[in-house]
Amino acid sequence: MSEQSFEQMLEESLKTIHNGEIVEGTVISVKEDEIVLNIGYKADGIITRNEYSNTPNIDLTTVVNVGDTMEAKVMKVNDGEGQVLLTYKRLAAEKGNKRIEEAFNNKEVLKATVSNVLDGGLSVVIEEARVFIPASLVSDTYEKNLSKYAGQEIEFVITEFNPKRRRIIGDRKQLLVAKKQEMQKELFERISVGMTVEGTVKNVTDFGAFIDLGGADGLLHISEMSWGRVESPKKIFKVGDVVKVLIKDIQGEKIALSLKFEEENPWIRAEEKYAAGSEVTGKVARMTDFGAFVELEPGIDALLHVSQISRDHVEKPSDVLKIGQEITAKVVDFNSADKKISLSVKALDSNESAADSTEEVEE
Repeated sequence: MSEQSFEQMLEESLKTIHNGEIVEGTVISVKEDEIVLNIGYKADGIITRNEYSNTPNIDLTTVVNVGDTMEAKVMKVNDGEGQVLLTYKRLAAEKGNKRIEEAFNNKEVLKATVSNVLDGGLSVVIEEARVFIPASLVSDTYEKNLSKYAGQEIEFVITEFNPKRRRIIGDRKQLLVAKKQEMQKELFERISVGMTVEGTVKNVTDFGAFIDLGGADGLLHISEMSWGRVESPKKIFKVGDVVKVLIKDIQGEKIALSLKFEEENPWIRAEEKYAAGSEVTGKVARMTDFGAFVELEPGIDALLHVSQISRDHVEKPSDVLKIGQEITAKVVDFNSADKKISLSVKALDSNESAADSTEEVEE
């Protein structure tokens, strides 16, 4: 038997490896862009920055330490310089694909951080395996700008899994829709007409404001924003405002809201304040050909008929009055049932004339 050299015996004691094989090694050196592994082979294994992760310009010294044990996949047994070229990210991606496939088959909800915002959607990574979420499946409402999702952790389900065609599609929209449906169901079981609830202003239009009640939106119409007159909802509310509102009506999934709380109804004490014969002061709120409506306080308007504006003949109210003008008049009629009040400036003038005449007689 021929004697073997020490080098020959050492080489025979080392394992053989092949392309595509998974090996385990110990980190013996780490640089910013390279990891060196002792894989029990005659040559060390090398993992470059690009073969460690898809994260651009990652500093490998921040994620791997000398002495760490890690698995990698053989790309080339000899990279041309006598070293074994390894890949960590591709092995991780294969494991990630298996993880994603399990989630796809089990309809499992996954959670991951958005790694990239693309023109057509979002990209997330599960153990180095990429999942694409189209823009149409990101939210249950149209979103023009997806940049706000960058770096955000989101939940989604896998709706298409075809790694051979590199089509792994995620869907976040259906989770949001399902959650809203559940919240809507809970909301409608909890609320009833006459209840006061808290909500957040979601949108403001010329005719009203939409309030998010947590599961469904309610409409606060401009006519229900105050007992008084509201010129523009946008002058009162802005998106994000938190408000307490009264549920006025529920028709199917439509909720009508109001801020006209009954205890604040100005007509409750109106009969005492504006009894016939009282002298009142108000501002001209609007005019018609037959008269002017005078706001005595928010929510209470009184009619000053054209024939009661002056002792002189008045053709139409706009000839002598202006919107916003403050006037003093006498209440000549109070109709509690119909919530109508009639005023007269002429009657006030008549009182003054009568008082003047009495003074002259006494003199």
